Amino acid sequence: MKAERPAVGPPRQVRLAGVLVGVQGLVAVGFAVALGVRSLAPGVGVGSVLGEAGYFVLIGVALVAVGVGLVRGRRWARTPAIVTQLLLLPVVYSLIGPSRQLVLGIVCGVFVVATFMLLISERSREWSMGLDLPDAKQR
Repeated sequence: MKAERPAVGPPRQVRLAGVLVGVQGLVAVGFAVALGVRSLAPGVGVGSVLGEAGYFVLIGVALVAVGVGLVRGRRWARTPAIVTQLLLLPVVYSLIGPSRQLVLGIVCGVFVVATFMLLISERSREWSMGLDLPDAKQR
């Protein structure tokens, strides 16, 4: 008979990163709602705006799911969260540079870099590879 392994939860860094990724997803859904409201204005092409809003809803829901996965300790959620942070870096650059929205760009940049650093920390890496499991030393 196999001995039951104790449930090993994710480290604090991973849980916090999950919350931050979930917030990013909620911001994307909020942006989609704002686009939907904007489409009600006269003279705005409803089809293209609603299509863009649908895209942001899809991305937002996926990010919320990844965030929940990280908080619950699902190892699969770390990779899409890391990729998302890397994809958001050009957005941060665009806010700081061409868009000249310095304050918003810096706030978003700190948020993205902090989330990324939490996800790639040594403790998070060990957890994602299963090195924190009781039988990991035997592998």
